[in-house]
Amino acid sequence: MGEWELLGRLLEKVQSHSSVIGKVWLTVLFVFRIMVLRTGAEKVWGDEQSDFVCNTQQPGCENVCYDLAFPISHVRFWVLQIIAIATPKLLYLGHVLHVLHVEKKLKERIKKQAELDDQTSLFIRTTYKVPKYTKSSGKISLRGRLLRSYVLHLFAKIILEALFIVGQYFLYGFTLQARYVCTRFPCPHKVDCFLSRPTEKSVIIWFMLVAAFVSLVLSIVELFYLCVKAMKECMARRQDYTVTPVTPPSSEKKAFKSRDNMIQNYVNMELELKGRKQGVKGITGGVGEEAKNASCESNIGEIHI
Repeated sequence: MGEWELLGRLLEKVQSHSSVIGKVWLTVLFVFRIMVLRTGAEKVWGDEQSDFVCNTQQPGCENVCYDLAFPISHVRFWVLQIIAIATPKLLYLGHVLHVLHVEKKLKERIKKQAELDDQTSLFIRTTYKVPKYTKSSGKISLRGRLLRSYVLHLFAKIILEALFIVGQYFLYGFTLQARYVCTRFPCPHKVDCFLSRPTEKSVIIWFMLVAAFVSLVLSIVELFYLCVKAMKECMARRQDYTVTPVTPPSSEKKAFKSRDNMIQNYVNMELELKGRKQGVKGITGGVGEEAKNASCESNIGEIHI
């Protein structure tokens, strides 16, 4: 089917702009859902309506019973499910391509303006924001608008996946029985209808159901992974911007063995600051005459520097 090849090429582009868990999700979608649907399910359900036989000759009864048993074909239901859950991915791809296009134009504009004089180049750099989504390797960085867009598309995938699983249960359950009892008009009484290959079809139904559950779990895990990663990066940025208080470490605190040493250190700092204010360039071997007089006038006692 050419439609699946087109969808596959589009999703391959998304793979390079997804997280690690997102790439695993795409692998599950390709291998365990699309490939099984193309190779097995379509052939098994090929005789779904032709071999649906009812024990009645009433015109129209067999058709209405088939419509009641299968409101929508399983194959068409799974095709609709895959297209629905792939739509948020494609919308996210469109947003990524738009962001990359805008940043490419911005880079070209900055490069052209950088050839001007220094004042104009400085004005350009302060006016325009430096591109922050594109890495030097060509890949994108999930942050800011792209991160919000990625999380939003994950929420949409989770909701759609859960809705389709619940919808499949309410439409025709998770298994098929060999006999189906129909009492719908225009059937005159209870009519027994028989399905073809119900066991084989039930196996494929459960396989597709497990694949849907795996995709749902992967989407939830990826959502938590991105939230935890964003919280760690936010805490790391806060630690980088935190001003460390100017306090002596514990090793330096132990150096002050007595109260007299602490007082002496404090007075030395005051004398040094006072000497700088009076134009003294530095104190090398001892203090000046004024410093000695100041120390003698204090009530602390003799100070040795």
